[in-house]
Amino acid sequence: MVKPLPRLKLQGFNNLTKALSFNIYDVCYAVTEDQRQRYIEYIDEAYNAERLTQILTDVAEIIGANILNVARQDYDPQGASVTILISEEPVIDKKAAGKEILPGAMREHQDASVVAHLDKSHITVHTYPETHPQNGIATFRADIDVATCGVISPLKALNYLIESFESDIVVMDYRVRGFTRDVKGKKHFIDHKINSIQDFLAKSIKTRYEMFDVNVYQENIFHTKMHLKDFDLDTYLFEEKAKNLSFKERQRIEMQLRREIEELFHGRNLD
Repeated sequence: MVKPLPRLKLQGFNNLTKALSFNIYDVCYAVTEDQRQRYIEYIDEAYNAERLTQILTDVAEIIGANILNVARQDYDPQGASVTILISEEPVIDKKAAGKEILPGAMREHQDASVVAHLDKSHITVHTYPETHPQNGIATFRADIDVATCGVISPLKALNYLIESFESDIVVMDYRVRGFTRDVKGKKHFIDHKINSIQDFLAKSIKTRYEMFDVNVYQENIFHTKMHLKDFDLDTYLFEEKAKNLSFKERQRIEMQLRREIEELFHGRNLD
């Protein structure tokens, strides 16, 4: 939970923007072409726009935000997007909020992929399932952004988001932008104490992941990336068991998976 600094008397609204961004990766190996296709279908079903909307709705509740508008879309052949506009202040009629800015024909369609900036904060997710046609590697990436203004903080939803996805690798960025003024006119560029994103992770998550930080404290930029410590081949095989593969096959697949994880974790190809 975010530990606030002593409460400030502000001139007006707290104009600081706090943005938390994720790249979450699930990596697996599908032996056959049919299995690779079924993996994509499984991911598309498990993380369709409806399920993602529920996850982001839960995030809004966790951070104490009010939902203004929801736009969601499933894509062909795969993937989905959801954007939720949120506010810190209560909304009298959440269902009606923002309808006046949508064309009349769109008002009856909950899934309309239209986004209008009604307020200062938003939560978004985009998914990218894909398989490699030659080597059997299949990956699922979810990009998530939680941006808030005022006293509500996206860091409160940190653990919930990691646990809501099949997270082999997580790359996180947290940044505080802008400034607010106190009643004496002094600028404040951050309103809470933070040394690392890791400070806000649950102990159960910390024990499972290897973590690495790159922080720029003077710019209020915090970067953490993590991957699972343990490697169990069975957890990475889709519709297959390691015991059914030859020793050479297991070695080859494990080498490919470890390489894929390392490249995603470091963000570059390893030669």
